[in-house]
Amino acid sequence: MAPLTGFFGTNSSGKTAILQFLLMLKQTVESSDRNRILHLGGDQYSYVDLGTTYDISHRHRLPENIKFAFEWIPTVTYQLFLRMVNKEQKTLLTQLLNTSSIKFESAINIDNDQTELEFFKYLFYQDDKSLHPASIEMNPYSIGGNNKIYQLFLELKDVSQNWSIENSNEFSEFNEPIYTFKNYGIKFQTKQPLSTTSNLFKVRNNLRDLNSEYENLFQNTYYLAPLREYPKRTYLWSGERPQDVGRRGELTVAALLASRKKDAEVEISVAKALKELGLIHGFRLNRITPNRGDYEILVQKSPNSAEVLITDVGFGVSQVLPILVLCYYAPKGATLIFEQPEIHLHPSVQAGLADIFIEVIKTRNIQIIIESHSEHLLRRLQRRMAEEKDGFTNDDAALYFCKMNDQGDSELVTLDIDDYGNICNYPEDFFGDEMGDLVAMTEAAINRQMKIGD
Repeated sequence: MAPLTGFFGTNSSGKTAILQFLLMLKQTVESSDRNRILHLGGDQYSYVDLGTTYDISHRHRLPENIKFAFEWIPTVTYQLFLRMVNKEQKTLLTQLLNTSSIKFESAINIDNDQTELEFFKYLFYQDDKSLHPASIEMNPYSIGGNNKIYQLFLELKDVSQNWSIENSNEFSEFNEPIYTFKNYGIKFQTKQPLSTTSNLFKVRNNLRDLNSEYENLFQNTYYLAPLREYPKRTYLWSGERPQDVGRRGELTVAALLASRKKDAEVEISVAKALKELGLIHGFRLNRITPNRGDYEILVQKSPNSAEVLITDVGFGVSQVLPILVLCYYAPKGATLIFEQPEIHLHPSVQAGLADIFIEVIKTRNIQIIIESHSEHLLRRLQRRMAEEKDGFTNDDAALYFCKMNDQGDSELVTLDIDDYGNICNYPEDFFGDEMGDLVAMTEAAINRQMKIGD
């Protein structure tokens, strides 16, 4: 993935499944049930409804083992406390490791309605690129039940010093039971209060920080579905400040109004973007009655046209508005997931949307992940790479083509883009057979003209 990641391909080729996986992890984090290892959805708060374990298993084969991994740069630098023992000299060494990035790995066993966490690991990358794993694995001697006992294994890789990390099955201080929650969290159950200077206390706090970092990663990820709400003639706002614009853009107006008190630039940036996209000349969010919570969106199509309600202009304005608001309303450093942001937009606006995405990843440190069918959006990204507009290069984008092979499996093809925006491995019929249509049209025209001449 990159600051801007795009998935393209035909319908039902596997693009959406990638986004749905991320959304499943997000709704698992936000679930109130700490014993639910994976939240597959189905309630009113779900971002995605994936059905049952049968539905998510490859080719519907059960039992199945799901493995996944991802890496990210934490919001702060963590100091991981490790206590090591030299096998030859039997001496102890305490070291603090400054983590530059974190990798998470997990394996989950599923069988019908049973879901069981096999293990998960937090792997720490230091500035010197060395890797230090902390593995939380099921204790093979644990008693069955809802609260299975896990063991903590820490390892420091430093061959030259012959150090090995103390782990939970060798040293009494680490022999306390370790329980997990959801698919990523750790909680210790100690027999007595821990001293703040003890090794276990420090390790426990380190891992609690990592739990929070994992949660922050997904809580700072925002999603907008492809089918967004219809525009309204009036909007009610009670003063709340929403976290985002809602899954279908239903909180767009509330987000705009809330931003007036905290960041007035949001509304200004949205109005500017609408104008640059050529959709409207003017945009205004107006209070209908003083001391009431009724609002209306007024737009002006051209400098000399009258202001009208958003319901009385083209449908595209209301559909692109949640995208723009989320781009400027989400906190800096956030990750935004858009499914088919180009829906109901004119080709020129689809291309212009690419410029908006480039702007926000460069000026707001936003990561954008899109699933799209838009050739116009892709072409504009390629053009900006060639121009290096605002410093945007092929290193800022990770673009993929999804396809289904003859065995019915989805395949992900990385689009090889050079420094000048050219796709060096352009897939066959990427956006349909446009050239074939042009050739067929030309041949048909020639044949008709020949018949007329005869």
